[in-house]
Amino acid sequence: MKRVLITGGCGFIGGHVAQELADHGYRVRLLDALVDQVHGDEAINLPTGAELIKGDVRDRDAVAEAVADVEVVIHLAAEVGVGQSMYEIARYVGTNDLGTAVLLEALIKHPVERIVVASSMSIYGEGLYRTPDGERIDNARRKPTDIKDGLWDLRSASGEALSPIPTDEEKRPDLASIYALTKYAQERAVLIFGQAYGIDAVALRLFNVFGAGQALSNPYTGVLANFASRLASGKRPTIFEDGEQKRDFVHVSDVATAFRLALEQRQAAGHAINIGSGHAYSISEVARLLAKAMGIPKRPPEILDKARSGDIRNCFADIAKARELLGFEPKHRLENSLGEFAAWVRNSVVIDRGADMRRELEERGLVS
Repeated sequence: MKRVLITGGCGFIGGHVAQELADHGYRVRLLDALVDQVHGDEAINLPTGAELIKGDVRDRDAVAEAVADVEVVIHLAAEVGVGQSMYEIARYVGTNDLGTAVLLEALIKHPVERIVVASSMSIYGEGLYRTPDGERIDNARRKPTDIKDGLWDLRSASGEALSPIPTDEEKRPDLASIYALTKYAQERAVLIFGQAYGIDAVALRLFNVFGAGQALSNPYTGVLANFASRLASGKRPTIFEDGEQKRDFVHVSDVATAFRLALEQRQAAGHAINIGSGHAYSISEVARLLAKAMGIPKRPPEILDKARSGDIRNCFADIAKARELLGFEPKHRLENSLGEFAAWVRNSVVIDRGADMRRELEERGLVS
């Protein structure tokens, strides 16, 4: 019956993690600022017996109250979204990095057994690639001139086409957005702190998380929720570039299980670990699968043939380390879970702000 603090515990992932831990006998305390962009006017559903402290992770007093008498911490509180991070820079750095610093300082006075932080696949930038002769390339990056000319796929310095392969944790970080920068700072701060103070620390590098409960009115949340909002509003999903960029989509229930395992598996301490499905999907394929699941298969996505600043081409997970250290095995494939997701969308309030997001980026010159 350990008491766990979940920062950002009322968010999409936080809510599922809270329920997972409550179901496994943890006493759950949540700290959440209940930001309008994420929560709007929606009611907050807490697991039975859970305690909620409404407060910002940057508020020292609220954080001190939240960490008192807890034994383990899951740190999810963060601003999320590559595009928005490129112009609301102070907001992202403040919440993600200063907020983490405030939490860690509080844990000096109130030590815990373990802290698990949500990191992100965005810290990799481009994922791993191989050349035609099998050489591993972990520092691939597109040239701005190629992007401007609509040459979306990556090539080696000699002009050879590179093939994307699953990205493992040995791939060097390449921070392509302010959001990625802040997530890497969160990850490293927690791992450095844990080593310095003798507290077990684990970082989970989450790939694209999907499932019921995503904020359908927040265009900077997951791509699947963004597509669902467009489709439910009678509009076509919009996709940057040519739609053939590949991502890994992992179900939120599997992510919640991963966080519980990260609290419980001793051998995970000190590690950064990928949490994904281990499968790659093109973004246009995802849009078509979702439209079919929502009963409107003849509403194809709108391919913009434009690039968004901070985006990368391909990144999908190698989850061998998660299997080894956590005993993690994802149970929900994207193509088998979209019916459930579509049913939830049909019973939810949807406000499509996708056009607002695109306009905000274009006005700042972040789309080319």
